[in-house]
Amino acid sequence: TEGDFKCILARNGEGSEQLQADNESGKQKNKNVSDRRIIMNLIVAADKNWGIGKNNQLLVSIPADMKMFREETSGKVVVMGRKTLESFPNGLPLKNRINIVITSNKEYEVKGAIIVHSIEEALEEIKKYPAEDVYCIGGDSIYAQMLPYCDVAHVTKIDFAYEADSHFPNLDEDDEWEITGESDEQTYFDLEYQFVKYERKK
Repeated sequence: TEGDFKCILARNGEGSEQLQADNESGKQKNKNVSDRRIIMNLIVAADKNWGIGKNNQLLVSIPADMKMFREETSGKVVVMGRKTLESFPNGLPLKNRINIVITSNKEYEVKGAIIVHSIEEALEEIKKYPAEDVYCIGGDSIYAQMLPYCDVAHVTKIDFAYEADSHFPNLDEDDEWEITGESDEQTYFDLEYQFVKYERKK
């Protein structure tokens, strides 16, 4: 289930603005706290209700979606929450990638992974790598905390409503986002889906 809750994470090296979390409201506010601005490009598969998973597993595994994820992240850096890591086969880090795992458990250790204990720590860690080589792959709580740092979202939109217990924010109802690209309709057996690109309005 390599495709579990995935998104690209990137940053550029210019600008003095970094987005910082407002923990009370979950909203983010601009604040000059760094000479680098963190930018995330999300990749996520969501159903028509923006559901993304149930019982810490994907709602559906679409081969084309999985293939894209593997090709995008192979040889790169992946950032994820503990539950996402534990959803992988045997709970092991993804091969041929640098795995950064976010958990509040100070005692948590995983062979072959870099452990950090906050979103802020994760953002500092990824500055060590080229922007285009860092990918955040979920799950839902990580998405919620990282979204304010995101400028681009690549969404596999599945035209079906599953029973889900985790969701991604509905970008169609967020005035800060707009669709800037979409693929032709795709099919997997009788399931219809589409690759859609959203960008934060300038």
